[in-house]
Amino acid sequence: MEQAIIIGHSSPEVGAEVQISVQDVYFEYESMDETPPKEVLHGITLDIRRGEFVALLGHNGSGKSTIAKHMNAILLPSGGKVYVDGMDTTDEALLTDIRRTVGMVFQNPDNQLVATIVEEDVAFGPENLGVPSAEMRQLVDDALKAVGMYEYRRHAPHKLSGGQKQRVAIAGIIAMRPECIVFDEPTAMLDPRGRQEVMDAIDNLVNKLGITVVLITHYMDEAARADRVIIINDGKLLMEGRPKEVFSHIDMLREHHLDVPQATELAQYLRSQGYDIPDDVLTPEECARAILKAADRK
Repeated sequence: MEQAIIIGHSSPEVGAEVQISVQDVYFEYESMDETPPKEVLHGITLDIRRGEFVALLGHNGSGKSTIAKHMNAILLPSGGKVYVDGMDTTDEALLTDIRRTVGMVFQNPDNQLVATIVEEDVAFGPENLGVPSAEMRQLVDDALKAVGMYEYRRHAPHKLSGGQKQRVAIAGIIAMRPECIVFDEPTAMLDPRGRQEVMDAIDNLVNKLGITVVLITHYMDEAARADRVIIINDGKLLMEGRPKEVFSHIDMLREHHLDVPQATELAQYLRSQGYDIPDDVLTPEECARAILKAADRK
């Protein structure tokens, strides 16, 4: 069995509390015909710590979305255990508390928008949780402000851009006051501007609201913004560590059909051309500084 490469951890604070614990989880999808069930997770073990921003990566079909759906009991393990703040996700009596703790945002915001007015859409979740009207008004306003959509509170969601719709969907989750939000490829259907809007909103959740974030993405530049990167390959944990550490393994990532951030790729090319560029370049800003220094030395 391929051993996972653990190359360091990053947390908002040393010894941060484990919020989601995935322990030796197996999962198989039941077949609709007489063919055997398909096992897609093969003994995954990982922890998500409170206040952490984690990027979950893997090629199509690797199992990353499947493991994410275990984090708020959309799916339940065929073997092993998942705990959310110590709550066993297989305990039906705890399902409401688990889903209040961990919210989910999906690819297509249209599938999460249910009302004809933005503020009514954001109020839908709290209303179903029985939040009093006076308190709900503040929750909705705060949630919309957190994603930069307060000025659109009386707009029709279907008239918004893709990025704006996704931010409204995020606000709807925030209004239910989760401690953790799992994002399943939230920018996959968006243009670059919409992607930037959503990523700025996610940064705000982590850095200003202290919400734990798990982000599934195919965009390596988005993953580079996380505290920690976890890579799933064929239903197993392949690698985890800080972005700088993970993305320095360029050859291994490509071997498993994954890209690296554009700045990292450019830095590698320049090194191959004889330029003295560090091997831990991650962002465009770092790349620009490294190029200027290398040019000065030339």
